[in-house]
Amino acid sequence: MKRTPLYAAHQRLGGKLIEFGGWEMPVQYAGIVEEHLAVRQAAGLFDISHMGEILVRGPGAEAFLNWALTNDLRKLAAGQGQYTLMCNERGGVMDDLYAYHLATWEYLLIVNASRIEADAAWLEKQLAAFPRRGEVTLENTSETTGALAVQGPRVAEFMEHCFPGPSSGGTSVARVTALQKNQVAGFSHAGARIWISRTGYTGEDGFEVVAPGTIIEEIWNQLLAAGYKHGLKPAGLGARDTLRTEMCYPLYGHELNENTTPMEAGLGFFVALDKEDFIGRPVLFEQKANGTARKLVAFKMTTKSAPPRPHYAIWSAGPDAAKIGEVVSGTQSPSLGIGIGLGYVPPQFAQAGTPIGIEIRGKRAPAVVVPKPLYRKAP
Repeated sequence: MKRTPLYAAHQRLGGKLIEFGGWEMPVQYAGIVEEHLAVRQAAGLFDISHMGEILVRGPGAEAFLNWALTNDLRKLAAGQGQYTLMCNERGGVMDDLYAYHLATWEYLLIVNASRIEADAAWLEKQLAAFPRRGEVTLENTSETTGALAVQGPRVAEFMEHCFPGPSSGGTSVARVTALQKNQVAGFSHAGARIWISRTGYTGEDGFEVVAPGTIIEEIWNQLLAAGYKHGLKPAGLGARDTLRTEMCYPLYGHELNENTTPMEAGLGFFVALDKEDFIGRPVLFEQKANGTARKLVAFKMTTKSAPPRPHYAIWSAGPDAAKIGEVVSGTQSPSLGIGIGLGYVPPQFAQAGTPIGIEIRGKRAPAVVVPKPLYRKAP
């Protein structure tokens, strides 16, 4: 298994390490519930160095990425980012990712850990067939790059302590906390150029730091020290999963794969059907017009039960109950105190309020389809 530059730091902190996408990563430190609630109430620090970074440069970079990705990169000024998807010709999702416009003719793609090699190969293949291929270069910097996510309502209270001063690239800001949602800026740190974005995968405020792998442990330690009195805790993959499930954010390999389209997954907002042709557009255009055979829904259990888990069967309710789908993500929600999940069902069962059953340990436990997200902050 691969290890991030923070492997030794996770060991010192007592992190419980597991395999994830070919990487040895911490699933938890003090405990999933404690770490989850720290992010909701204060702050949590995640190692995301296992994720991939691909730089796309050149005068043809924007046009190439608009052909390869579903969202419209023309909307991004330098210093802005967007969530987007990379699809195959059938409309199936090769990966979901963030694309950041760093500077003129320069973009940074943050891709999923399990898809780094597949994504790089797919982009190289598409570039070989792109008419302006001589105007585009691809550089996979994943091996030499580290990344962190610091998430929670109190994060802004200590970020400037670790990253003082104005930005030196991307969005022009006088201080790091002046970054707005989906903005990215360059900063100097320990003599190196780093990038800090304000995006988030938890439903909370937060920042992501992308830096050379050689200094990522130094940044990790600085954030832990600065955030300690603000309630910051190191957090593992377990809390990351419960947090994103509460928000109904997709995870590749669960909600998304090469045989699932963005339209089925409820991600049509990130598919710019009004732009020029792109890979998968004909299929996605047809699905937008005529609907899909299945839809991703959120649900919550309505009685006390063991939590739902991926691959559990979803049943319709009533005397003529039948198996109608499968859970793709499921857990016990630390915020809500109930079992929650996401699953695919036929459209007639996708309306909020529809009663369903989740097959748990051979018995069907009652649940109900609910609006997304499952977790909403109190006003």
